[in-house]
Amino acid sequence: MLNLKHPQNTNLGWSLDQRDPRFIESMMPILGLLYNCYFRVQTSGWENVPDEKILIVGSHNGGLASPDTSMMLYDWFRRFGVKRPIYGLMHPKVWDVFPPAAEMAMKAGAVRAHPKMAYAALRSGASVLVYPGGAEDVFRPHRMRDKIYFAERRGFIKLALRENVPIVPAISWGSHDTLIVLADMYKIMHQFHKMGMPWLLGIDPVVFPIYLGLPWGLAIGPLPNIPLPVSIYTRVCPPIVFERYGREAASDRTYVNECYELVKGKMQQELDILIQQATC
Repeated sequence: MLNLKHPQNTNLGWSLDQRDPRFIESMMPILGLLYNCYFRVQTSGWENVPDEKILIVGSHNGGLASPDTSMMLYDWFRRFGVKRPIYGLMHPKVWDVFPPAAEMAMKAGAVRAHPKMAYAALRSGASVLVYPGGAEDVFRPHRMRDKIYFAERRGFIKLALRENVPIVPAISWGSHDTLIVLADMYKIMHQFHKMGMPWLLGIDPVVFPIYLGLPWGLAIGPLPNIPLPVSIYTRVCPPIVFERYGREAASDRTYVNECYELVKGKMQQELDILIQQATC
């Protein structure tokens, strides 16, 4: 069993104790400026968030900066306060690639994207924010900007079923234009690596995008980026409650697939509506 209190784990995203409400409060003015002036966020649907703990499932964009994620969390904090806990599951490689960003993210409630951390957070009474598509989603090519993409990962469904929590979809549109992902070259670069070429920073990434954006102009690899000042639209959708819950439901592969398709389908419908409203 993972010891979440173990000292050697506290700087690696294995602890719930790194979340610091005072740090979050100190960041709110800066996030507010980005929200109102830089990204000019338009949001809706926050009345759909119930008082109970929930699993927020999102689809995100915009590379490592992922501005729609921080803007969504800003909305959560300004509506519910910093003392209503929410933890976000963050890709483990962030701790390897950009430790300073990982340290700041942990103070805001980021934990390692691992089932044990998700279960621990929910069992503590907190809500959890998860982006099932991970790096493949946040760096998906620009031509896929209007699609919900989970990379066929279903762990979030099993999490909701086992812990008996509703799924609240959170969608966004616009931040895919804060950088323009042209293609994912991971398969090609992986072949070069097998022939002896080292990975960037010595770390095997999940994706290897080519994108247009700041500060590099044309960037190759999952490099940090400065998002362009593009308007972002977000929406929190009504909770999805399944017919069955519990360990048995979570172990039923057919039922898990049905729940996965239900969530993905509803989120795609909501995204289509949001895009239509945003572009009118």
